Amino acid sequence: MRHRRSAHDAQRAAEFEAFAAGAGGRLLHLATLLTAEPPDANPRARRLLVDALAHTYAAWRQLRGDDPYAHARDRLVVRFAGDAWHLWRAKAPLPPAGTQRSGAVLARLTTHERLVVVMRLHEGVAEEQTAALLGLSEHRVRALCAGAVAEVLRPRRGSPVALPEAAPS
Repeated sequence: MRHRRSAHDAQRAAEFEAFAAGAGGRLLHLATLLTAEPPDANPRARRLLVDALAHTYAAWRQLRGDDPYAHARDRLVVRFAGDAWHLWRAKAPLPPAGTQRSGAVLARLTTHERLVVVMRLHEGVAEEQTAALLGLSEHRVRALCAGAVAEVLRPRRGSPVALPEAAPS
């Protein structure tokens, strides 16, 4: 019996390791978008990733037919939303002129706007699922998404337009 349990634990660990290796980068990118931190300095995003992966590993046996990526993503989003509730601030200040990074565009959004935009547009999660996950109505999700997209597409007065960085040649 003990040998069978250790074999199952080893198989579980190997399956999870393969999942984490495959999905870890995408989940870290998601967390970085949510926190609006620069990709090279993202301690909050890394903490969210570790929490989501640990929670997913703990529930690995119960996931059986479910999508482990969706489970980890949902945990990451719910944890970010919960943390943001305690650390709430309406809008982040713009970085100094000439230092705007890609995350700075999302940093201009409120926490709920950022959550909705990332879930709907980056992750492709349906409006109904996003609403259920965040505890909002579908109408509110639709309104937040529309307002956030308008904010992102309309640069603030006096702020430089963030252009994509050129690839090194």
